[in-house]
Amino acid sequence: MKREFCDLHLRPKLEDPNQTERIILKASEMGYRLVAITFPINATEEQIENVRRACEGTDIECATRVDLTPRTPEQLKNTLRRVRRKFEIVSVLSETKNVARQAAKDRRVDLLNFPSLDYHRRFFDIAEAELASTGLAALEIDIASLLVHQGPTRIRLLSMFRRETATARVFHVPTVVSSGTTDEILLREPLAHVAMASLFDLSVEEAVNAVTRNPLHIYNRNKTKLDSKFIAPGIRIIGKSKDC
Repeated sequence: MKREFCDLHLRPKLEDPNQTERIILKASEMGYRLVAITFPINATEEQIENVRRACEGTDIECATRVDLTPRTPEQLKNTLRRVRRKFEIVSVLSETKNVARQAAKDRRVDLLNFPSLDYHRRFFDIAEAELASTGLAALEIDIASLLVHQGPTRIRLLSMFRRETATARVFHVPTVVSSGTTDEILLREPLAHVAMASLFDLSVEEAVNAVTRNPLHIYNRNKTKLDSKFIAPGIRIIGKSKDC
């Protein structure tokens, strides 16, 4: 069966429509079939529709994404109430352990992302993975961070990525590999992402799943939930009688 390659973390400058179109077009030319565009929390329907139009004429399906950076668990819960029905992909960029723990166990969170370069501020440890294993969130690794850093910083990043993906494997938490880039110059072809994922000690199958099956599953799951006919898992409205 043919694989559909996905990149769930494109961060174009939405105020520059030409740049947004370029990054979408380049992703399409590279073979991606699903991308998630990151929007601000207060994104308007017009902004979202403009990006969807930019995907027309390409082979790409476009998902909406929001990156949350809450300071406290309570702030995270309150924000999730506002955005969960608005965006197809919800990611939490955790800067504190308390927020990371809440994000891991909250079933409204799709992706756990740790942007810090500091080992002590990357909170995907055994306790975090155990919480995530009871929820729906996947661990997300952004490739762009490896491309923009060199020397000792890149070595530390690789070490942290290996530790985190190994922990995710033990607790059966899916891993998603994304670009995380704001610029088309840092986009890489899907197989390049697979090759780089092997540096995290992922097997070939795990690396391929990280850019195909795992992100696609998250998108399809949420697309179904956001459908107006969705009631609950396994329950959908298929029609209404005149007596309803």
